[in-house]
This record gives sequence, C-alpha cells and structure tokens, in this order.
Amino acid sequence: MPLAALLSLAACAKPAGPPADYASLAPADPRLAQLYESSCKACHVNPAAGAPLTHDARAWVPRWHQGEAVLLDHVVQGYRAMPAGGQCAACTPQDFKALIRFIADREGEPS
Repeated sequence: MPLAALLSLAACAKPAGPPADYASLAPADPRLAQLYESSCKACHVNPAAGAPLTHDARAWVPRWHQGEAVLLDHVVQGYRAMPAGGQCAACTPQDFKALIRFIADREGEPS
C-alpha cells in the first residue's frame, strides 16, 4: 500500500526539466502574453542563452528559494547576462512579478 501511495504522488510531481513544449507556453493574460513574447521569450526558451528556461523546475527551484524580492531586483537592476528591465520598457513592477511567476511556473501560489 505505501508503494502505491508513493507512485501516485510521483505521478503528480512537476517534471525535473522544462516541458517538451515550453516554447509554446504563454501567460493566460493577453497583456502579459504580449510582454512575455516581446521581452522574455527570446532568452527563456533558448537553452543557448543561458537563462533559466520557462517552467523548468530544475532551474527555477533554487532561484525561487532566493525569494521573489531578489528575483524582482535581478529583473529590474539586471543580473549577469540579463539586461536591466529585462528589455521590457513597458513593464511595471507588477508585470515583472507576474512574468517571474509565470516563467518560474509559480502562478497562483501565495506571495
């Protein structure tokens, strides 16, 4: 019986890497989807860019543990190869927060 419970939990777990179709993912909100498409997607679906891929749990779990404030600061100020503002002049701080949550696959989680 315990083995069956573990197997059912494993089936519900998030994948270890990005989903096979991560390049087709987009936020449900049309405005955020447009911002993502024009500013974030080029790097966050391209493994060669070095950015953590959209919905890649393996890449995002350690980053998420740094806290949303740190991640927001990295987007606003720039971090390593990421340019300040993430190349999104139209993004507000709330947009950045929502986009971080989408890319990290943390939408709907409490802040």
